[in-house]
Amino acid sequence: MRAIRRFTVRTVLPAELAPLGELVQNLRWSWHPETMDLFAEVDPEVWERVEHDPVALLGAVSAERLRALAQDRRFLRRVADAADDLREYMTAPRWYQTLENAPAAVGYFSPEYGIAAALPQYSGGLGILAGDHLKAASDLGVPILGVGLLYRHGYFTQSLSPEGWQLEHYPSLDPGGLPLTLLKEDDGTPARIRISLPGGTGLHAQIWVAQVGRIPLLLLDSDVADNDAAARDVTDRLYGGGGDHRLLQELLLGIGGVRAIRAYCRITGHAEPEVFHTNEGHAGFLGLERIRELTEARLSFDEALEAVRAGTVFTTHTPVPAGIDRFPADMIARQFGGDNAWPTVPVDRVLALGAEPESHGGDGEKAVFNMAVMGMRLAQRVNGVSVLHGEVSRGMFQGLWPGFDLSEIPIGSITNGVHAPTWVGREVMELAGKELPTIVERAQGWEGVQKLSDADLWTIRGQLRANLVNDARKRLRRSWRQRGASDAELTWTDEALSTDVLTIGFARRVPSYKRLTLMLRDPERLRSLLLDPDKPVQIVIAGKAHPADEGGKKLIQQIIKFADMEDVRHRIVFLPDYDMTVGQLLVQGVDVWMNNPLRPLEACGTSGMKAALNGGLNLSIRDGWWDEWYDGNNGWAIPTADGVDDPDRRDELEASALYDLIEREVADRFYDRAADGLPRRWLEMVKHTLSSLGPKVLAGRMLRDYVVDLYSPAAGAARALSGDGYAQAKAFAAWKLRVSQAWPAVRVEHVETAGIGDTPELGAAMEVNATIALGELSPDDVEVQAAYGRVGQHDELIEPNHVKLTVGSLDDDGHAIFTGVIPLDRTGAFGYSVRVVPFHPLMASPAELGLIAVPEEPAGMTNGTLR
Repeated sequence: MRAIRRFTVRTVLPAELAPLGELVQNLRWSWHPETMDLFAEVDPEVWERVEHDPVALLGAVSAERLRALAQDRRFLRRVADAADDLREYMTAPRWYQTLENAPAAVGYFSPEYGIAAALPQYSGGLGILAGDHLKAASDLGVPILGVGLLYRHGYFTQSLSPEGWQLEHYPSLDPGGLPLTLLKEDDGTPARIRISLPGGTGLHAQIWVAQVGRIPLLLLDSDVADNDAAARDVTDRLYGGGGDHRLLQELLLGIGGVRAIRAYCRITGHAEPEVFHTNEGHAGFLGLERIRELTEARLSFDEALEAVRAGTVFTTHTPVPAGIDRFPADMIARQFGGDNAWPTVPVDRVLALGAEPESHGGDGEKAVFNMAVMGMRLAQRVNGVSVLHGEVSRGMFQGLWPGFDLSEIPIGSITNGVHAPTWVGREVMELAGKELPTIVERAQGWEGVQKLSDADLWTIRGQLRANLVNDARKRLRRSWRQRGASDAELTWTDEALSTDVLTIGFARRVPSYKRLTLMLRDPERLRSLLLDPDKPVQIVIAGKAHPADEGGKKLIQQIIKFADMEDVRHRIVFLPDYDMTVGQLLVQGVDVWMNNPLRPLEACGTSGMKAALNGGLNLSIRDGWWDEWYDGNNGWAIPTADGVDDPDRRDELEASALYDLIEREVADRFYDRAADGLPRRWLEMVKHTLSSLGPKVLAGRMLRDYVVDLYSPAAGAARALSGDGYAQAKAFAAWKLRVSQAWPAVRVEHVETAGIGDTPELGAAMEVNATIALGELSPDDVEVQAAYGRVGQHDELIEPNHVKLTVGSLDDDGHAIFTGVIPLDRTGAFGYSVRVVPFHPLMASPAELGLIAVPEEPAGMTNGTLR
C-alpha cells in the first residue's frame, strides 16, 4: 500500500545540542570540512548510510545516541567551537565591507541552484554556476539575495535499462527533509505571494529559505492549498512540461521572485536590493514587475523603464538561439492583457520588449516573444560568460543595435569561475594549507606552487584517483544490478578501472553539440588506446540527457553499448545519475579532463577549471574559458576544423586529432617516469597549471569582477535616476523620447579633410571637418566621432579607433560643423569615416539607443599607402 502523503519528522535535539541544529540549517557545511567532520562524529555508520546528508543524519540517528552526545563534554566543546566559528563567519567584515558606495544588496535570480547534493535543485552548469556564485558572495561578504523555485521533484534521477537506455525517475522531495526554513509573518503564518492569471484566477506560493553561508536563497513553492491542482504543480520539476507550464514557472520566478524579496526584506529587515541580476532569461519578467511597482508610484512607463534598466544586470549563458526561451506572442498577450492587464503596464509595451528584430530570425513584428531579447532590453548592463562567448553573443544579438560594429555591441563578458572549497579535494586543500597558506586564506601566492614536493603532489593525485576508482566500482556494480545482472555476473566490477592507469574524465549534459560520442568515432582506435599494454588509458563518463531529448539518450546508449563490451568494460565506464557528488569525485580524481564541444557552442564550461585546481590537466577544444586561458603548457588544445562545413568530416578530423594527442603526448608524458618512479614532466605541467590558472578560475575572482564592473556601476546609475523623486529618470526618459523622435533628421552631410597633402605619410595628422544636420537636436545631444584605421578589400573599417570631434560652429538651420584630428598612426591601407551617435552622461554605451547616423556614401574616404 502506498502512503497518501509523505513528510519528514524532524528530530528534537536535546538543549545541549541546539547549536548542532543551527549548523545543519546553514549550507556552509557543504564547503566546510571541519563541520562535516563534526556531523560524521554524531554517528559514523548512519553518516555513511545517509550519504553525508546532515538533515537526513539528524532524522536517522537514535535518541539514545543524541542523549549520549549531550553528555559528552568533548563533543559539546566541538559543537560550541563550530557554532562560534559559523557566527564569526556570518558577521565579521569581509572584502565587500571595505568598498565604498557598493550596493546595499543585490537580487540574484536563477531558475536553478547547485548548492549541495542534499538540495537537488539543479540540472547542470547553469545551476552549478549559480551555486558557486552564492558561495563566493558569502565568502566575500557580498550582500546577495538569491531567488529561485523549489522543485518538489528536483530535476530527475537517472538509471539505465538493460539495453542502456536512460530512464528517468522523479522522487518526491519533502521540504521538511531539506535544509530549509519556511518564511513566516510575525504572527507565525507562512508568508505568501500571489500572481494574477487570466480568467480571474491566481497563482499562490510560499517561500522557503535556504541559508547559503551569509546568503539567503529564497525558493518559491506553489504546492499550497490556495492553488488548484494545476497551479500546485507549477513548481513540480525543473525544466519539465510544455510551453504553458514553462511560462508559469518563469512568471513565478520573475514576478513572484520580486514579490518574495519584498516580503523577505519587510519581515527580516534585510536591505532592499539596489541591483537586480538576471542569470539567463528565465527570470526576465522581474523587470516588468519592477516597472509595475514604479508606474503605480506615478512614474510613466518610459520613466520606470529607465529606472529599472539602470539597476539591472543580465547575464546570457547560451551561444545558440535554440537555447533561448521563446513563447508565442499571443500567449504573452493573454497573460498581460484582457481581464488580467496591469493598468499601468500596457500589453503592447510588454510585447515590444520581447519582439525579435528581423536580423535575429524574427519578422520584426511581435509573433514571438524572446526572453533573452526582453532581458537585454530591460538591462543596461549585459554580459556573456567568457571572452569568446561575449564575441558570439554580440554576433547573435547584433540586430538589437543595428548599424554598430560587432565590437561596439554593448555585451561584455565576465568569465565564470568555480568555488574552490566546494570542488577541490580535501587532500589538496590540506597540502595547500600546510605549505601555501596564503593561497587558502587570501587566494594569493600561487607562484609558491612551484616549490611543492613532486612526491607529495603525486601521492595526493594517487589518493584522489583511488577515491574515484573505488567509488566508481560501487556505482558500476549498483547500476548493473539495476539493469538485471546477478551478483555472480559482476565479480569483474571489483577490478574495473585501476588506481595506477592514466584516467580521463568526461561528464556533461548531453546535447548533441557537446559530442559525447566523438571518442567513438573510430572504435578500434579507442580500443587500442584503452588496452595499450604499456600506456593504457581509462575513461570515466557521466551525463544526463534532457528527458525529452531522444537524440541525447541515443548518444548515451551508444557509449554504454561500447562500455558494456567485455574486453574494454574494465577501462571505460559510464556512471549513471550524474550529480554534484559524482562531479566532485570526477574533477578530483581524473588526471585529464576531456572536453570536445563543437566550437564555438560552449559558452564557458567550468568542469575543467575544477579539475585544474585539483592537479588535473585539460584536454579540450579551444572553446569557452579554455580559448582564453590555454597557454600551450597548461594542458592540450584539440585542433579544430573550423573551416570544414561537412559535420561528419569535421568530427572525423577532430576525433583523429584527439586520438593522436592522447597517444603521442598525453599518455607519453604520464608514463614517462624518472628513476624514482615520478612523472617529472607531467608534474611540471601540473604545477604550471595550478600557478597559471589558479588565480583566474576562482569564483572569488568572478565575484570581484561582477561587483567592480557591473554591480557597483549599476547601483550608481540606479541611485542617480531614483534620487529627488526620480527626477533624473523622468528627464532621461524625456530626453530619449525627444532624441528618438528627432533622429530621422540627423545626417552626416559633408566631410572635408586637410593637412596631409597628396602623399599621406606615417605620423602625419589629418584635419577633419564634418557638416552635420542636427534637425531639432543640439550639439550637446550627440557625439560626432571620426572612425579610422585599417580597411579591408571592400573598404570596410576593421576594428577602427574613434576620435571625438568638437563643435566648431552652429547655424540657425540646425547645421553644425564638427572638427578634429585623425592621426595617421599605421602604414598600409588606411581609411576613415564619420558618424553621429546620441550622447547623454547617463548612457552606459553609445549604442544604448540603437541609433546611429553615417554618411550615405563614403565621404572623403582616403585609401592609400602610408609611407
